Amino acid sequence: MEFILILVLFFALMIIGAPIGTSLGVSAVATIIYFDLGAEMLGVNFASGIASFPLLAIPFFVLAGVILQRAGIAAHIASFFELLVGRATGGLSIVAVLTCMFWGAMSGSGPATTAAVGMILMAPMLRNGYDKAFAGATIANASDLSIIIPPSIAFIIYGNITSVSVSALFVAGIIPGILTGIGTIVVAWYISHKRGYRGLSKRGSFAELMTALRKSFWALLAPVVILGGIYTGVFTPTEAAVVAVFYSLFVAVVIYRSISWRDLMEILVDSAVTSSVIMFIVAFAGIFTWAASVTGVIDTLADFIIKVSPNAVVMIILVNLLLFGLGMLLDAISISYLVMPILIPVLSAFNIDPVFYGVIFISALAIGQATPPVGVNLFTAANLAGCEVDEIAKEAIPYVAMDFIVLIILSCLPILSLYLPVWAGLYSP
Repeated sequence: MEFILILVLFFALMIIGAPIGTSLGVSAVATIIYFDLGAEMLGVNFASGIASFPLLAIPFFVLAGVILQRAGIAAHIASFFELLVGRATGGLSIVAVLTCMFWGAMSGSGPATTAAVGMILMAPMLRNGYDKAFAGATIANASDLSIIIPPSIAFIIYGNITSVSVSALFVAGIIPGILTGIGTIVVAWYISHKRGYRGLSKRGSFAELMTALRKSFWALLAPVVILGGIYTGVFTPTEAAVVAVFYSLFVAVVIYRSISWRDLMEILVDSAVTSSVIMFIVAFAGIFTWAASVTGVIDTLADFIIKVSPNAVVMIILVNLLLFGLGMLLDAISISYLVMPILIPVLSAFNIDPVFYGVIFISALAIGQATPPVGVNLFTAANLAGCEVDEIAKEAIPYVAMDFIVLIILSCLPILSLYLPVWAGLYSP
């Protein structure tokens, strides 16, 4: 009975439009209180759910991303790539993908990357004859890379749930992120070639390229500083997040001088709002997970998944399809807390490496950020492009198909995810 109540309440609240955090919290608390499963543990679980050292990285990375966004640093990165590849067929779409890759390595958030890059490149793409829905779909799908390429808030959440090294997860995401980015570039180039979307008429001179590189140098250096520090063991991912804040402040205030100290209050407020939304979901998702465990939901669903197929690859592909469906309805953080507690015993039963699966899991969730009806990147891009979400979703189909192809390749070749963390000495399978 407890099993039925918690699921019915959760889905009923979702159907009537309650926020995901509220749906998780109310269904869990109501079930615990009604069946007297230990209401005195609610406060303990609420506090322990967010009182985690790795989770401290989330508000710091959010703050660093907001600082860099307000500083207008994305424009410097885009200008460099325009001079580098802008003259190629579909040059601006390729520039959008490359800019999203580098910006995602600083923000760790898909919607933030969509907004930052969209405000810079949407207008130039439209001026050069690109269809607005295609331009929006390109930026929205390229922004998916933000949660695959480190640093990634999604990897921090996954590491916190599974007790897997976040440092290893960050490094494991580099090759898959690059491969996904290459796949996105291929699709952008092919569609641009078929539709006749030309590149920029003027190729940047060597002097202009060096000037653009100099202006964007400090922005391009940010991922190197963050990941280099983690890789060399100078600091942990949480400490890296703090370093990212001070680095972004230094770049924005001292190097580019694009924000003043008076802007900091507004930046802090925006960061606090974003972080509070994330932590609200994390706190109540933790209670929901505990309640689901007590009521037997997790064990029942885990046993069902194990019995579906004895083949690990088949299981991974089936779960990827499940994640794709959930990604159409929920955000990545909520899915992580709903699904991963169920999958932990499944991974153990199939002897699947948790770091390898972490990359697969997050890559699958990334696709959901650009799929309707609740793909957050699509809504952000549609607002910037001035068109309907359905139009962008239609243009996004080739990108989603390519993402699936890359996801299957990653699922079949664990070495693509594990090579770098093992080589760097951050992980031993």
